[in-house]
Amino acid sequence: MDNFWTRPRQALNVDLSHRCPLECPLCDRQKNFLYKNLKVPGKDLSLDDFDKISNHFKAISFVGQYSDPIHYPELIKILSMCKQKNIITEVNIASSFKPENFYIESFKAYPKAKWIFGIDGLPHQSHNYRVNQDGEKLYKIMLESKKYLTYPPIWQYIIFKYNEDYIEEAIKVASEAGVLIKIINSARWGSKNDPLKPTRKV
Repeated sequence: MDNFWTRPRQALNVDLSHRCPLECPLCDRQKNFLYKNLKVPGKDLSLDDFDKISNHFKAISFVGQYSDPIHYPELIKILSMCKQKNIITEVNIASSFKPENFYIESFKAYPKAKWIFGIDGLPHQSHNYRVNQDGEKLYKIMLESKKYLTYPPIWQYIIFKYNEDYIEEAIKVASEAGVLIKIINSARWGSKNDPLKPTRKV
C-alpha cells in the first residue's frame, strides 16, 4: 500500500488553502503567524491551476501544513478530478468541523483515495493537542469511511506526553475497528521542557 512515506517519485504535496479552525500549538500556523498576531497568508488553489499541476504528477497528497484539506471549498471537485486522471491520492485531515454528510460525499467522490485521520491519542484525548477538534466525532467519521473507501482508513497517532501510555490500547482498538494505525514520533519540540513532549519513543 502506497502511503505518504513511500510515494512514487512523481509525487506532490499540496496545501490547498490557508483554512483551518484547529489551533495545534506546534503547528507552523500558530508559531509563525497566529501567536504573533499575524494573519495566515495564502488563498484557495484554483481548479484551473490544479488541473494544470495534476497533469504532471502520478501521486498527490493533500496535507495540512497550513490548512486542513476538508475546508477547501472545492475538495469534492478536486477529488473527482483525481479520480478522472487516476492519480494516487491521499487526504490528510484532522478537522472535525464539517458536517458528516460532507465527509461522506468526499469519500464517494474518489473511493480509491487513501484517507489519513489525525487523532492523536484515544478519541476523547486528541483535543489536548488538536485544540478545537472533536476527536470522538472524527473517529466515528473515520469508521463510517470504511463503507465508501476502497482502502482502510489510517488513524494517525502522534505520540505526546498525554497519550504515550495509551498506544497499545489504541492499536487494539484500531485492529478491532478494522482501520490501520500509524504511530508517529514528532520532531517539533521547542525544548526539553515542552509539556507535550513524551518520555517514550516507539
